[in-house]
Amino acid sequence: MARLARFFLPNQPMHVIHRGKDGRRVFFGKGDYARYRGWLAEAAAKYGCAVHAYVLMPSHIHLLVTPRTARSLPRLLQSLGRRHTRQVNADRDLEGARWEGRYRAAPIEAGTHLLACMLYIEGNPVRAGLASRAGAYPWSSYGGHAEGAADPVLSDHRLYRDLGATAGKRQRSYRDLFKGGLEQGFLDELRAATNGGWGFGSPAFQRRISAASGRRVIPLPRGRPRKAKAAAKRRKRR
Repeated sequence: MARLARFFLPNQPMHVIHRGKDGRRVFFGKGDYARYRGWLAEAAAKYGCAVHAYVLMPSHIHLLVTPRTARSLPRLLQSLGRRHTRQVNADRDLEGARWEGRYRAAPIEAGTHLLACMLYIEGNPVRAGLASRAGAYPWSSYGGHAEGAADPVLSDHRLYRDLGATAGKRQRSYRDLFKGGLEQGFLDELRAATNGGWGFGSPAFQRRISAASGRRVIPLPRGRPRKAKAAAKRRKRR
């Protein structure tokens, strides 16, 4: 089945996953992580992407980002991929691509799912067994949201700012949200939407995104198409 065309909507939050080619590692040491995070801050400012949450995992990254224009997100990831690949290949005497050519992305209904998506992203190291708690993993936005760490990558979303009137109150509220955890159903639905490029939100949100993008943003129903089923019934009657 042919892949659906990508779509990029200005000012629409997106959950993004970009994996290493063939599932291989893309970060090999602290220097790789630190450089990439610095480049992410530079590229986000240059190409007009507001990064609300991120995590750098050994073999992939997650971003929650609002692009200013339809070209902002593609330019951001293309720039990061090229810069990181050149550096890693030069440092380790490697050749070839380090990242998959096609990243995965899904528009997120902010009012319903944005904060939960932030929790999902920053909880990845714990679920993967890389850290005992989110605050112990240095390569994510958790420290900025929950502990007040300075993070030049981050652009706080309005919904995060609404958690409290002061920075301290916002951080406490966010830590409380984190303690509540996420249901497995939410995790499964977010992963499916991101991998499929579907709109993640209410039916009304999906209709709006479909109209704006000019393409289908939900998967087709499972099972044989109606025409195929009707033809099969006719054959049985013969």
